[in-house]
Amino acid sequence: MVYDRLRDLFEVGEYEEAEVGARAFAAVSRRFWDRGPVVEWLAGGLATAAAIAHGRGAEVLAELDALIADLERTTGAGRALLLDVRVNRVAALVVQGRYTEAEAEADGILRATVRIAHFTKVWGIEMSTLANLADALCGQGRYEEAEAIARGNLPRAAAGAAAALHCALVCSLNGQGRYEEALAEARRLTPLWVRAESGALDIGTATALLGLGRRSEAEATARQALDACKRFLHPIHPRIQKARTLLSCITADGPLA
Repeated sequence: MVYDRLRDLFEVGEYEEAEVGARAFAAVSRRFWDRGPVVEWLAGGLATAAAIAHGRGAEVLAELDALIADLERTTGAGRALLLDVRVNRVAALVVQGRYTEAEAEADGILRATVRIAHFTKVWGIEMSTLANLADALCGQGRYEEAEAIARGNLPRAAAGAAAALHCALVCSLNGQGRYEEALAEARRLTPLWVRAESGALDIGTATALLGLGRRSEAEATARQALDACKRFLHPIHPRIQKARTLLSCITADGPLA
């Protein structure tokens, strides 16, 4: 199925191709297929998710809000799709640094999953929401709470969510100054999982190495992170600036900000 192929592209971090393909898929479905709005909603959810992961969350917030408004009028399994799109919105808020809003939205999604779990699968939605929630808590400096969420849910997470939760765990440990543990966690991830994180894990690894005083290794890893960010993410993605700031801190031989 076309949608499944596009979803696979998204899962491995090919965000631009996934977004372009999803928008084309939606256009074809509107023009030629008599399936109502469901295919268009699915494609729109995937397109916005890809745009957010690529670093263009601010551009698609209005589109997300319109999609959410449409889906709020659905019933049954359509409620799960609504939650999927709301998860995209949480991710967009996190990328923009709007952490308290992201936390509130994530809490609402988790409550909603409980209400619909009896008639549709919500496990994937729950895992993605928890990963975003951990990121939002890290963004607020609430590292112990983020660690509890990440560590507590890693054993039941599938590959994609596990990668995101691992990155959040590494961030939370670095935030607490537990650099040895952070480095050990970072090294547990497989290359396949790391690809979709586009430099996030290398940033966490470089931060841990710097915290341990291993500056030359930290510099090499930070450069690797910046290369990955520039290769796979949009130039406005905040992670690119984060990688640059970290590299500048390392090469300037100054304290970690």
